[in-house]
Amino acid sequence: MTTTFFLIRHAAHDNVGRYLAGRLEGVRLGEAGQAQALHLARHMAREPLAAILSSPRERTLETAKPIAVACNIEQISICKELDEIDFGAWSGKTFEELNGDASWQLWNDQRQNARTPSGETMLDVQRRIMRLMDALRDDGQGQSIALVSHADVIKAAVCGILGLQLGDCFRFDIAPASVTTLVHGDWGSKLICLNQVA
Repeated sequence: MTTTFFLIRHAAHDNVGRYLAGRLEGVRLGEAGQAQALHLARHMAREPLAAILSSPRERTLETAKPIAVACNIEQISICKELDEIDFGAWSGKTFEELNGDASWQLWNDQRQNARTPSGETMLDVQRRIMRLMDALRDDGQGQSIALVSHADVIKAAVCGILGLQLGDCFRFDIAPASVTTLVHGDWGSKLICLNQVA
């Protein structure tokens, strides 16, 4: 038996790509993001989801709620393992500001080992998402589960499944409101679809 995971990046907030939102409170979907979330929900309605788990951030929950309605899921489980990377003091800074920070450059040059100001590494992120999927696989054989999260968290999972170095996360994109599909079984794991935008 296999478990199918739909790793869904939250839809766009109004300032996506302008600053590092991280774990800031109050970062919500804008009008375009709300439209993306509804379109995504219509796309996901054809999938027989057994559960939806979401990062605790507002933007992920606002993306998950229309999917839950479309798929007749009564409750969204909030899951800290799906949370955004803890960027600490970098959160809220523009990318222009960050590009002048040597520690930010180190983070991007050495994703395998570098730490954010809060002390989290990409390996920490990868371990938490992979542990979650392993536990869900053991409990949910034969089911399909949606995990609503953030770009770098999904990238960490994909690198883990494909056996890539974490620095290889820059070699592929995870767009807002995209779906990346992974299948887990006793035989291992495989990537079915990467960065599908409905």
